[in-house]
Parts: sequence; C-alpha cells; structure tokens
Amino acid sequence: MAVNRYTKMAYANADEMCFGRAKFPVKGGLGLEIGAGYTIPELNYAPRPQAGVSKEALVKEYERITKDAMARIVQIGAPAVVLETEHVQQMSNNPSWGAEVAHVQKSILEEYHEEYGVKCGLRHTIGDIREDRDYLALRGPKNDVMLDAFEQCAKQGADFLSIESMGGKEVFDYAIVRDDIAGVLFGIGVLGTSDMEFVWQNIASIAKKTGRVAAGDTDCAQANTAMFIAGGLLDKNLAHTTAIVARCISAARTLAAYESGATGPGKDCGYENTIVKSIAGVPITQEGKSSTCAHSDVMGNLTMQCCDMWSNESVEYHGEFGGTTVQVWVETLAYDCSLMNTAIKTGNDKILRDLLTLSDKYRDPQGYVLAYDNAYRVGEAIAKNGNDTYLRAKAAAEECCKILDEGIKGGKLSLTKFEINALEGIKKDLAALPTEKAKFVDECMTKYKAEVPVFKTENYVL
Repeated sequence: MAVNRYTKMAYANADEMCFGRAKFPVKGGLGLEIGAGYTIPELNYAPRPQAGVSKEALVKEYERITKDAMARIVQIGAPAVVLETEHVQQMSNNPSWGAEVAHVQKSILEEYHEEYGVKCGLRHTIGDIREDRDYLALRGPKNDVMLDAFEQCAKQGADFLSIESMGGKEVFDYAIVRDDIAGVLFGIGVLGTSDMEFVWQNIASIAKKTGRVAAGDTDCAQANTAMFIAGGLLDKNLAHTTAIVARCISAARTLAAYESGATGPGKDCGYENTIVKSIAGVPITQEGKSSTCAHSDVMGNLTMQCCDMWSNESVEYHGEFGGTTVQVWVETLAYDCSLMNTAIKTGNDKILRDLLTLSDKYRDPQGYVLAYDNAYRVGEAIAKNGNDTYLRAKAAAEECCKILDEGIKGGKLSLTKFEINALEGIKKDLAALPTEKAKFVDECMTKYKAEVPVFKTENYVL
C-alpha cells in the first residue's frame, strides 16, 4: 500500500474547525458516522489485574464491563457510544484471547443496537508487543503475533483498529531526560514516522481485507511521556515548553498513520490530534477533564474544542457509589457530548468551542500552542514541508517556538524564567540542526548507536 504525503491543509482556516464535524467523516460499527455533525462518547476501561489469570476470567470481565456500560447508556437515553478496549498484554500476546473478547463485546453491542436503537461501535487497540527483553524488536516474530491479533479481532467484531506504537521510543527516552532536542526530533519525527509507515500499511491492509476501519495511532509512548514528566505548574522535572515542542513534533509522526491508509477516528490520548485534524481532516477522539480518572493535564476543557468523540482515557473496572466505574464515566462523557451536540443544533457550536479553548489557553504553554488557532499554524508548517519527514517535524518544532515567542512578547502568555530559559535553549538547538534529512540522519545514527545500547538500527528503514 502506498504512502501518500499531506502537503495541503484540509481546512481553509482555523475557524472552520470545530467539534462534531470532520472534513472526511468515517462510517463504522452499528449505525455510526463519526465526524458527521454530532459528537459521540468513547468509553475506555481496563480490567482488574486478577481478571487476567485466564482467558475465561478475562472474557467474563469484559462481558460485565460491556453490559454495564450499555445498560447505563440506555438508562440515560444517550443515542450513541463507542467502547474502546485497550488490550492488556495477555490479549495481544495470545490473539485468540483478544478475539474472543471482541466477539463477546460485539454480540452485546448488536443486542443493544437491535433492541434500543443505540448507535454503537467497538474499537480494539492492540498492544504494541514488539519488544524483546530490553530491546524493541519492531520486525520479526513479535510483529507477526501483533498483526495476527489485529486480524483475529477484526474478524470477530472489532470495528475500529488502533495501536499506540512504540517506534523511536528507545532514542526518545534517552534524549528527553537530557534535554536533547535533536534526539527528541530524531526519535519521534524520523524513527517514529518510519515505524508508523511500516505498522499502518499492514493494519490498513488487514482492515481492507476484513471490512473494518483502520482508525489511528497516537504518540503516547513519547509525547505523552514528555507531558507526564512535565507535570503540573509547580513541577520542574521537565519544562512545559519542551513538552509542547515534543507534542508538535509528534503531530508529524501521528500524521503518518493517515498517509499509510488509516482514516480515523484518531485515538483519545493523542493531544496532537487537533493539529493532525487540521491537516488531514479526519475525525478525532480527544480526552481532557474527563480523563482525570487516569491522569492530570493542564488543558482539560481546551481539548474538547475540535473532538468528534470524547473519551475518559482509561479507568479500572470496579464499584463506585454511582455504579461501576464504566457506568459512572460513560454517563459523564454522554452528558458532555449532549452539550456539544445541543450547541451544534442551536448554532452555538463555535461559541462553545471558543469558551472551552479560552478557559485553558493561557494556563500553560501546552494549551496555548494546542488551541485550535495556533494548532492550525503548526499544521501549516508541517504541510508546507510535507514530503520530507525530517523537515516537517523540524518545522513543527520551530513554529511552536515562534508561537510561544509571540505569546510572550504580546503579553498574552506569562512564563517563568525556567520555562523561558528552556525555550531559548530549544531555539538554539533547532537553529544548529542540518537543513537536509540525510545529514541529520547520518549524524544521529552515529551519535545514538554509540550512546544508546538498546538502539537497534535494523528496526528502521530510513
């Protein structure tokens, strides 16, 4: 399957972008059309650890999860829902386990669709199991097992196929703790993109063969790692300016899934998805204030600005006062979507979008750059350099720095000395990088082969 690069924006301007509508809606599941004028809750959950002792116990756990969630959807009168099953390692390492879970879940969804008319779908996010002890093993037997897991789950009912792929993480992990922007750019923008193309051409082929949807990826392994290390406003383990530069670079990487055959919906934890949507026009899932059960961020309202599905990230299945966790969180998501859908129907969608955006835009450099108007600018920088995976990732980082500079100088963005110093350092590092991909790759291959023992170059085609 060919890789088709994006060199133009899907939208004429940033103001065209909003929640519930995508340039290229995606049909899938039972009566669903994603990005076609309404938003959909996407529930994400995890089984209790003890449920993983056997296939039978795990399947039973997911059966309970699915029945609980669907019962609550019907009780509150929500019209649509997508369930996302992020595989625990037993399910991807043993493809028949994940396949049986998919079969049981889809059977329940079909019952609720037929009985109550609920539009619903099932996303399975296969685990990236391509590791061999301390090393990434992106080619070979582990990859074969992973692809088998995709195919078996697709055949047994998973409507939307996703993964959180790991390519480039070995170099990124080394670089991010050393404030090594060249390494971050190489790990995410070059190595990560190379692996994405390999993975997603295979997934798209499976989706086509089985009649399912090749949905999307996210740079959870790298950009989210940077965001989590950066933490809150009092944390200083990593500058938030560094984290948002990594995030902008990750948009160029995440885009590679759609260049390789994916169609969306993009995955929830890809905070870079607003940038990706601006370029590719695909529907996206996002998470924010409703993912506090899993982690904290500093832009919980803003991320809703352009979502087509709205997720809670992941919550362990257990009891709460209001029901089981999946019931509590799917209800919360459904009410958020009801508000967005009412805004669309009454013509107030852009007003709500702007309120969500402005409530977080000036809280932190990450929210400032990911606000849809600035996210669009990062998208333009990527598309302008779309045919060169290195130059577009570099351009995304440079545009991010430019946006932050303008915010500081214009008095709109207030940053600490720690953050400003980090930004100045990043700008200097970017300015010193080569303007040609071949030279950059040669320099990085030499450097990181010597410094990162777990970096295996045979994982990548550059």
